[in-house]
Amino acid sequence: MADVAHGGVKTVRIGSMLGDGIGHEIVPATMRVVEAAMEVEKDLRVDWVVLPLGRDAIESEGSPAPDSTIAELKSLDTWILGPHDSASYPEPFRSQLTPGGVVRKTFGLFANIRPAATHPGVRAVSPSMDLVVVRENTEGFYADRNMFLGSGEFMPTPDVALAVGVFTRAACERIAREAFTQARSRRKHVTIVHKTNVLSMTTGLFRDACRTVAEEFPDVTVDEQHIDALTALLVRRGEDFDVIVAENMFGDILSDLAGELSGSLGMAPSLNCSETKAMAQAAHGSAPDIAGKNRANPTALFLSAAMMLDWLGDHDGDTRLSRAARRIRHAVDGALESRVATADLGGRASTSEFAETVLARTLRV
Repeated sequence: MADVAHGGVKTVRIGSMLGDGIGHEIVPATMRVVEAAMEVEKDLRVDWVVLPLGRDAIESEGSPAPDSTIAELKSLDTWILGPHDSASYPEPFRSQLTPGGVVRKTFGLFANIRPAATHPGVRAVSPSMDLVVVRENTEGFYADRNMFLGSGEFMPTPDVALAVGVFTRAACERIAREAFTQARSRRKHVTIVHKTNVLSMTTGLFRDACRTVAEEFPDVTVDEQHIDALTALLVRRGEDFDVIVAENMFGDILSDLAGELSGSLGMAPSLNCSETKAMAQAAHGSAPDIAGKNRANPTALFLSAAMMLDWLGDHDGDTRLSRAARRIRHAVDGALESRVATADLGGRASTSEFAETVLARTLRV
């Protein structure tokens, strides 16, 4: 929990990890916006702890996810993680668990919350979309997340590759409970995603666990969709969906689709969390093709940081943090509505120009 000093001043200690590529541009911009939003609130301060993670950490610490970084994260209230480009790391690091994966596994960040909503001034394929994908973050078909030790992928011969998908009732019920809780604060509608006509035992277990949890939330409407049918429905009538709960890989694909339909993947925020820890991390990657060119859209990380402050405010019972989160969201919407936008949205603003616009609005909203 955040420290409260004499006189009621609250200092929140937030870890900041730049990551790779555009992370070196969007993370510092996000830090400035978060700090401004918090300092507008009376007696609310931030203490940044910048930690190495990613390619720079390989060079300085000998590992993309140094033990010293992981140890320091344990003492902090919450964290911001920039995107990483682990595919470009030298071996053996390229074949190891990604830096973000190390953090997720170490701290049991089982829920990946990914909203997709349209914004004023931004053209969208689905102009009325406002949904949240609640993605199980520890199991499923992703080999970097579904084993305690080692990988879920293996090759018994050079010409045969196998993958193990892991589904446990406890993890499925845990993510379902998160989804139904989210729905209660929204439009009270949950869609369960599965593929039981083919993967009857694995995604069948996921579906059945979600159905069981649904009984605890009689005020929430529940329906189900096969993953392939849902992708088509999102394109055609995305506005019909409220909260979508999915296993790891399905949730990853659906949230990227929804982010693009609602405007741009550069707008798509994400929060990785457990019951006790949370990490802001944009849904997009490190975009090495535009890294260092001052062209990246920082919106997704701004909005991810706002989610992080909301989460911390809920857990600390401090409405000042929730107000700071709203201030960031209003500042982003105001900037976009005034037609200040980066190239991915058809605008001409640089990363720094867009960030300065949001920063100014954060201070006056």
